[in-house]
Amino acid sequence: MTLAACGSDTTPSASKSSTVPAVSATVTQAAGPDASCPTAPPANPGAPEWTLPGATGSVAVTGSTDTAAPVVTVTAPFSVNATEVHTLQAGSGPVVAPTATVSVCYEGVNGRDGSVFDSSYQRGEPAQFSLDGVVPGFQKAIAGQKVGSTVAVAMVSADGYPQGQPRAGILPGDTLVFAIKILSAS
Repeated sequence: MTLAACGSDTTPSASKSSTVPAVSATVTQAAGPDASCPTAPPANPGAPEWTLPGATGSVAVTGSTDTAAPVVTVTAPFSVNATEVHTLQAGSGPVVAPTATVSVCYEGVNGRDGSVFDSSYQRGEPAQFSLDGVVPGFQKAIAGQKVGSTVAVAMVSADGYPQGQPRAGILPGDTLVFAIKILSAS
């Protein structure tokens, strides 16, 4: 199985989901034997923890909890002129190094149409990968954060997939939004 939407390699390879692009980062066992990503939507998401007006459209993000997946609401088409990272909830663990191997739960949403193109929350399983093998925007979102943090990133196409990823419905120029929970780093 491969981690979709985060790797920087554009060479196709096998993928568990037919709707996501094949990339180089491998999904393996997560932070601990009981680690999982919540699959349930929040019972009452409340006010968003981050609202970002874009060059076009806007995005509102409510981070995940121990029992609920995040909520990413896009007013499409949403685009940004520069990658923006926002810490939704600060963790208390060690700071994540730029080349660390991390275990995360994440959801990727296309700003063009608001569709979810990849989600470890939907699979219920965290993904583990090295930050030096992912697209620049994903690395920018995680490196420098503390383990346990919940973050959101709205990334320009150049920090995601400048050439697009057709298997995931990502076109050249699409802004991508991720909600990420950092479970561990080494």
